[in-house]
Amino acid sequence: MRAARLHKYTDDMSEGLTVEEIDRPEITRSDEVIVEVEGAGWCQTDNHIIEGMWEQYVPQSLPMTLGHENAGIVAETGNEVEIVEEGDPVICHPVQTCGTCRACRQGETMYCENQSFNGLTTDGGFADYLLTNERAVIPLPDGVDPTDIAPHADAGITAYHAAKKAVRKLNPGDHAVIVGIGGLGHIGVQVVDAMSAAQITAVDIKDSALELAEEGGADHLVNPEKEDVREFVDSVTDGTGAAQVLDFVGADVTTEYAPDITAAGGDHHIIGYGGHIHEPAQALVNGEFSYVGNIVGQYTELQELVALVEQGDVNLHTSRYELGDVNTVAEKLEHREIDGRAVITP
Repeated sequence: MRAARLHKYTDDMSEGLTVEEIDRPEITRSDEVIVEVEGAGWCQTDNHIIEGMWEQYVPQSLPMTLGHENAGIVAETGNEVEIVEEGDPVICHPVQTCGTCRACRQGETMYCENQSFNGLTTDGGFADYLLTNERAVIPLPDGVDPTDIAPHADAGITAYHAAKKAVRKLNPGDHAVIVGIGGLGHIGVQVVDAMSAAQITAVDIKDSALELAEEGGADHLVNPEKEDVREFVDSVTDGTGAAQVLDFVGADVTTEYAPDITAAGGDHHIIGYGGHIHEPAQALVNGEFSYVGNIVGQYTELQELVALVEQGDVNLHTSRYELGDVNTVAEKLEHREIDGRAVITP
């Protein structure tokens, strides 16, 4: 089968992955599932993996097939698999869990002590076929296209995971600020809008991204290259600040917004990454706000997100590319030339 493989870390996205022929995966355990990939979302994390940014955090054995946002049609199952069968359309949670460690018993998918992460620690879905397991696959409702929904396997549930935490603390009349209306941010706007009565301010340097945010339910739009974000948030919140800030960029410039735009007792959620937090301890004490880290959402949260998609509350803005275009997509994302999410269609 064809697969887009990472052989060595590089900052040059034009030659990050190599499309080559490798053996199709085989079922070796009774709980495993092979999926014929119809759509695999491209994520900024894929760029970071190519750069080697994740090497110090998780073990990686190269060469490796990337791609952790996967959906498709079940091609084969182990003999103990019950929830899906050959021919079923599915979306795949990126993490394959053991089900028996303490974290799994508590339902904390991302904390599994024995996990495999497609496209990060084991072969992913930028390929014709993906090996996963029964605990990672979710059957899709009728009428939901696996190609269209694929990015929800990470972009969607990561945005949903953060938004769900934020929504718990948002009351009618509160304000939420969403920074970065890209592949995750445009989903975050829709989830916050669907699940709360808060006013939403969207922040992005691209007017096309702000238009996407407005379509998704944002009430206020601000471009940092044209207006001062701190002054804008101060004006729309009557000086109170935002009860919840969802930072889908995670650059130094965006994490620095926190002391000035976050309301007392509020949270600045870090979802995007690559930058740093350099704030005096006194700023946190004075404002009593918190920085909150976010990782990929749980299996059950992906089920909940699929329900929102089925209800028509969340829609993905995607563009499709062939497997041979993977490096072109990586370059486009590096230069912020993609609105919404790019989907590879092997």
